[in-house]
Amino acid sequence: MRSVEIKAVDNNDFDIWLPLWKGFQRFYEVSIPESVTHKTWARFLDPVEPMYAAIAIGGEQALGLVHSIYHRSTWTTDDYCYLQDLFVSADARGGGIGRALIEHVYADAKRRGASRVHWLTHEFNHNAMQLYDHVADRSGFIQYRKQFA
Repeated sequence: MRSVEIKAVDNNDFDIWLPLWKGFQRFYEVSIPESVTHKTWARFLDPVEPMYAAIAIGGEQALGLVHSIYHRSTWTTDDYCYLQDLFVSADARGGGIGRALIEHVYADAKRRGASRVHWLTHEFNHNAMQLYDHVADRSGFIQYRKQFA
């Protein structure tokens, strides 16, 4: 893996985070409104929000992002950590950056006392699943959802 720094985002990182966020949306063929993007960014920087973002920096270039959300569980007294978004730019894939971003979330979750990190991926994301099968266990659960908006 090339020399990469994983760091929590700060107020100055929006312009290097945004192209990764747009790349994530293109990968999953979704279009998130700009107003939601700006609200999400504000939540990452708000100390009372349970949402966090980190980016992988190689040299002067942002190579990947990860977003996580802490939430309560009825199965434990400790919080869970939901790794909601993980994205590595196409030219940086296969170099260990995805693993480093996941490990960053693991370390943060342990530091915060979370008892679990969990995430979802799309069934077509076979390359990512090759990594996920090495760094976590498949739960066997299938997601159902009903959207209202």
